[in-house]
Amino acid sequence: MSIKRQCELLDVPRSTFYHIAKPVTEEELALMALIDRCHLKYPFMRVGAFGTGWKTKGIARAAPDVHHGLVAIIPKHNLSLANQAHKAYPYLLRHLSIDHPNQVWATDITYIPMARGLVYLVAIMNWYSQHVLPWCLSNM
Repeated sequence: MSIKRQCELLDVPRSTFYHIAKPVTEEELALMALIDRCHLKYPFMRVGAFGTGWKTKGIARAAPDVHHGLVAIIPKHNLSLANQAHKAYPYLLRHLSIDHPNQVWATDITYIPMARGLVYLVAIMNWYSQHVLPWCLSNM
């Protein structure tokens, strides 16, 4: 059976078939687990600030790709000041009464740490029924 036909039957793009995932080293897995533990224990600290404590544990540096975009839960500078160059869009759902299915959907993307790396979970939810509609796991 051709690759094209196999991808059609599985309903996946052909580019997915040819993608080779970059292997994650044991050192990167250990570093990701350490970052997760530190961020859960100290959510107010910047990820870069953990580096000073890691030097005492023999970890020289943290690669930027293992940070996963973690940010500290602290007030940022000038949050109350609007950037005049950016257009302000109104929140269109503010006065909307959600009273039937498929009226409003929402999506969420998160990552789940696993024993050998991590997987990303994407879910689409129906606000009216509060049910997850389609979802997908990916290791990319």
